[in-house]
Amino acid sequence: MLIFEYCTRVHLIKEKTVEEFIAKHAVSKNSFRLWLTVIKSADWNTPEDILAALGSADLLGNGSERVVFDIGGNNYRLIAKYDFARTRVHLTICLIGTHAEYTKLCKANKQYNSRMY
Repeated sequence: MLIFEYCTRVHLIKEKTVEEFIAKHAVSKNSFRLWLTVIKSADWNTPEDILAALGSADLLGNGSERVVFDIGGNNYRLIAKYDFARTRVHLTICLIGTHAEYTKLCKANKQYNSRMY
C-alpha cells in the first residue's frame, strides 16, 4: 500500500495588501519581507504548525480559524484566516496594521461585546 504525504504549502491570499501596507509604512519593509519569506516556505499541516514556525503568532479562539501574527518585533499585527486544504493552506489577510491600531481595535471590540451582555 502506498501512502502519499502531501506538501501543504501556504497560499497567501491578498498579498497585495502587504505590499500596499509596506508602501505606506516604508520602515516595515524588511520585517514584512522576512515574514513573507517564512510564509512562502512554510509547510503546515495543523494550526499548531503555524505557532511552531512563528512563535510570536497567536491563534484566536472560538473556532474562528484566525491567527494573529506579531511582525517586526511586535510593531505590526496581521490577522489572517487559515483554511487547511488537502495540498495547501489558504491564508487570507483580514487586517494589517500597527501595534497601536491593533490595540485600539481590540479595545473597541471589547467595549462593543460588553454592551451586548
